[in-house]
Amino acid sequence: MLAKLCPKVILEGTRLTQKTELAFTLNEHPRLVGPRKYRYHSPLISAEWCSFTNFPWGRGLINFEEHEEEQALETYRTWLKMFELQRYYSWMIDRFHLSTQVVQRKVFGREYDFKWLEEGLLELGFQLVLCVRPDNTFEAAREQRLQVSGNRSQYDDLDVFRQEQAQYRERAQQSKLPLLELDVSKGSLGSLANQVANWMDSTGGLYARN
Repeated sequence: MLAKLCPKVILEGTRLTQKTELAFTLNEHPRLVGPRKYRYHSPLISAEWCSFTNFPWGRGLINFEEHEEEQALETYRTWLKMFELQRYYSWMIDRFHLSTQVVQRKVFGREYDFKWLEEGLLELGFQLVLCVRPDNTFEAAREQRLQVSGNRSQYDDLDVFRQEQAQYRERAQQSKLPLLELDVSKGSLGSLANQVANWMDSTGGLYARN
């Protein structure tokens, strides 16, 4: 019997670092999820979903307000429980707890200790990919994004993203999870996905630990 592929990947990083595009690419990569002769539903989730408010670009698991703190923490507990109950499946996550830590500290001055969450994620075999780009490439990335963005004003000040990138690096280095820092300015999405696949293969992250 062939070994079952069930990689678990968290993609983090500031905006304009191709996290979402890479998540979709990884979720159809034959080395991560096997060859597919037809398309079917796969779990690709995100803490960026604005699920706490009933209006566009509202609040959610990353930018929640203080009165929504328990709701946010309960959501993380629920996600972890679901991962535990379905450990033999692949999970691709486009932004998660590092984004919460970075945004909450920057916007509200609040610190969140997710040691308990990372211990659970580590036991399940989750690995962390930090998507980054050189500071001088944000302008070109913005021009490409503005062609499709429905919220163009969020890209006015690129220094915000450059500063956030440093904060993400700090958080990622403190993480317990296996870490790959991926320069998204070098190569196509396909080649970037191959780098992730090579790394996960080398760490044993393509298969369940137990």
